[in-house]
Amino acid sequence: MSLQSAHDVALLISSPNSASERRITPSWSIANLKTRLEPVTGIPASCQTLSLRIGSQQPIPIQAADEETTQLSSFPLQPYAEIYVNDTRPVAARTDFSDVSAVEKYVMPEDEYENRSDSVLAWKRAQKLGRFDPNAPSIEEQKVKALEREVEERAIAPGKRCQLLPASTDGRRGTVRFVGAIPSLPAPLGPWVGIELDEPTGRNDGSVKDGTRYFECKPNCGVFVRPERVEVGDFEVVDEFAEEMEEI
Repeated sequence: MSLQSAHDVALLISSPNSASERRITPSWSIANLKTRLEPVTGIPASCQTLSLRIGSQQPIPIQAADEETTQLSSFPLQPYAEIYVNDTRPVAARTDFSDVSAVEKYVMPEDEYENRSDSVLAWKRAQKLGRFDPNAPSIEEQKVKALEREVEERAIAPGKRCQLLPASTDGRRGTVRFVGAIPSLPAPLGPWVGIELDEPTGRNDGSVKDGTRYFECKPNCGVFVRPERVEVGDFEVVDEFAEEMEEI
């Protein structure tokens, strides 16, 4: 009568840097298993300690005085039990396989990418999309449209009460007096918002450096800002004299 070896057992192999399912032959020796687990876990066979974990039971050490001859069949292997591979090396001597910061990454030269015919860029060029669309607005036109959307979405209009943003560092209040383009300012594209401030903390009187007046207000009570810095709402008028009366 011939003797047949036990069938392979599917086990879960886990370590500090890996987890996988492997089929283990019970007739393997412990030393043989450790050698096979080295390329799986990255832990040298001589630095491995193994334990068998079955459900909620206490881990069973897989070790023996003679690991070259002791077979795995000596241990209660069960399908889908876990063999945990511990690394006995000092932490500083271990390789962290999850850290990819030291891995050299390939970056294709820009001119080579531009000349490829199988890239997303080539597809956009063929479909005339994005910057390849002859009817697409220029970058400057896109900026103007973005500012105009800000005015519309924020409901900024002359006569509305407002507050300057960010409220945590600015928070000055006033009334919107002007919305429109100011060609003489350093960045002339798109709308500006002219505000008459409640207090004389502004930079002008409603006019700009070239002398053009866009609205009337007291000296140092006028300011021109971009729409993203304006929040309209039911803001009360700041009255510094009222605050002084409350302190009397």
